[in-house]
Amino acid sequence: MSPAPSPIVRRRRLGHELRRLRETAGLTGDQVIERIGWASASKLSRLENGRSRPDLGDVLDLLDLYEVSGTSRDELIAITRDAGNTRAWLRAYPVMTPQQRDWAELEAGCVDIREYAPMFVPGLVQTPEYARLRLISARPLAGPTPDGRGPESLENQINARIARQALLTRRMDAPRYDAVLEETALFGRGGPPDILRGQAGHLRRIGALPNVTIRVLPRTATVGNWYLAHTSFSIYRFADPQDPETVAVEALERDMFVNETDEVRHYATVYEWLRDAALSPEESMEWLTEMSDKLLLNSHAPTQRRSPDQHFS
Repeated sequence: MSPAPSPIVRRRRLGHELRRLRETAGLTGDQVIERIGWASASKLSRLENGRSRPDLGDVLDLLDLYEVSGTSRDELIAITRDAGNTRAWLRAYPVMTPQQRDWAELEAGCVDIREYAPMFVPGLVQTPEYARLRLISARPLAGPTPDGRGPESLENQINARIARQALLTRRMDAPRYDAVLEETALFGRGGPPDILRGQAGHLRRIGALPNVTIRVLPRTATVGNWYLAHTSFSIYRFADPQDPETVAVEALERDMFVNETDEVRHYATVYEWLRDAALSPEESMEWLTEMSDKLLLNSHAPTQRRSPDQHFS
């Protein structure tokens, strides 16, 4: 049984095909808008860039204009339905927020997820306590704090992030999840010792799942030929091989999504370097156990500032 396709990836795939068909027909965007009679000049741009949920009637108008028929037409109609099927998709989640929705849509339909995290634990393997800390820490950047009952309330954001994690434990179609976590993401400035200890224990438990692999990258490890990774990133591969493999890069203000073949291949190569330099899964579990013990001792010690050279060994 294959997982349901990702709506956001289907929108991008549909947009790519519609743009290709328009260019093959030798038409400009303005010419298409004029011939179909759409009132909004931006509608075609949003469709071709995968930024809006497609209306089947609009896509049929385009397919008629481009004279698409047969199996190609049937396939694009099916992709359109998948791209717009957000209501059925959302019913799988007990709670979802606009902030978490894009990530959840991207993860839907995945058969393989690879993540590199230099500074913080990825959302798919966070504990509720760690997720709360991460969300609270960024709140001063978001302006006025929403009230406790709104769709973007803190509790809803935490619950939505945790709800996304259910895909790792699905019975029939759980994706393969592989993560490389920098040692620095698991201690020190990442949070209070009790929260980090709970997070380390959670990583040990989830790392025991047959479809999950957690690797710790020591701060002393040499990556490739002294390569330094620029930022965190995630690589997604989908059940349908025609859905483009996608890289997501989480930034401060706006997330970036890449699906150009050459760019995705570069990220995949970097991930291989990071994975090869990291501890083995077995060594990583031992490291997490030792870290939990040290964090337990540290949680009982008086709170004090550390000098820059005082780290866990």
